Amino acid sequence: MFERPGCVYCRKFEQDVVPIYGRTDEGHRAPLRRVDLSDGMPADIALAAPVRFAPTFVVVDRGREIGRITGYASDEAFWGLLGALTDRLVPDRP
Repeated sequence: MFERPGCVYCRKFEQDVVPIYGRTDEGHRAPLRRVDLSDGMPADIALAAPVRFAPTFVVVDRGREIGRITGYASDEAFWGLLGALTDRLVPDRP
């Protein structure tokens, strides 16, 4: 999750989603990592394009972006979009 201090949509996400995120299948497959946009882009992720808006949720597999959700409108929209992205993750090998 790319966020910015004072972002009202980030706070809404914090209220709506964060309390249950880690207990969901999606949360287990794509753990939430927070990145402050003021700190710049993390060197350990190969992004498809720069992140300009907060919040932006980038799903990463083996260090490479496989998709993103820009903005936060509602928990229902978020879970639907995130589910589609996590379905694209390569399963871990046994």
